[in-house]
Amino acid sequence: MAKEQGIIIDLHAHTYYSNCSQDDPRDVINVAIENGVNVLGVNDHNYGIGERKEQYIAEMRALASAYKGQITLLCGIEIATFPHLFDIKSPNEIANFDYCLIEHITSRQSIVGGNLIEFCKSLGIPCGIAHTDLFEYCDMYGKNYAEFFTQMANSGIFWEMNVNYDSIHGYHEHEYVKEFVSNEQKQAIVKASGLCVSVGFDGHRYKDYDGSRVRAMNSFLQKNGFSTLLSHPVLGKKIKNITL
Repeated sequence: MAKEQGIIIDLHAHTYYSNCSQDDPRDVINVAIENGVNVLGVNDHNYGIGERKEQYIAEMRALASAYKGQITLLCGIEIATFPHLFDIKSPNEIANFDYCLIEHITSRQSIVGGNLIEFCKSLGIPCGIAHTDLFEYCDMYGKNYAEFFTQMANSGIFWEMNVNYDSIHGYHEHEYVKEFVSNEQKQAIVKASGLCVSVGFDGHRYKDYDGSRVRAMNSFLQKNGFSTLLSHPVLGKKIKNITL
């Protein structure tokens, strides 16, 4: 197996910058290392970070340097798209983040509506779609699966397989993930589109972290020929250029 095929990536973790978490970033990073994760993305909620974006980025960059050689740390932000939680006034506010994760797009209250690709482009950084059934989203807005996923891939938007299983979420598993893993027809559509697929545990309590779920999903994607973040036009280069 090539070295890059064995890289374990978790691109969805929270710290005390999120209102729903209480973890010191060091605890989050250390438990990821203990569980064999090579690349960790910390992406606290936009409404939790608030006006502390520069402080947040500075802390994550310092930690990335401190843990260099043990784990690669990416600095992201999870963006809520409910009107009362969305507070990004300009893409300049988030330009220094490595990526963002977008949530709530299958809610009729979301400001995204049927304009996901346009919305992501307006943010100016790589975007992923968090804990969302994209097939359901396509059905909501009458989009052809193959065409829309191809458009997403061409726009550098990636899709998260959220493997969360923790106390904060009531040990709930996402049905769209279980459905995708068992549905070869859906898998074929995604593979043919070239859409990059990421993995995220979405941890909110480091003591609940289950690295076996992260490793298993990374292995599933790699062994079955999906485009992963290693193939992403921006994030892939960041990951591959780092010596693990």
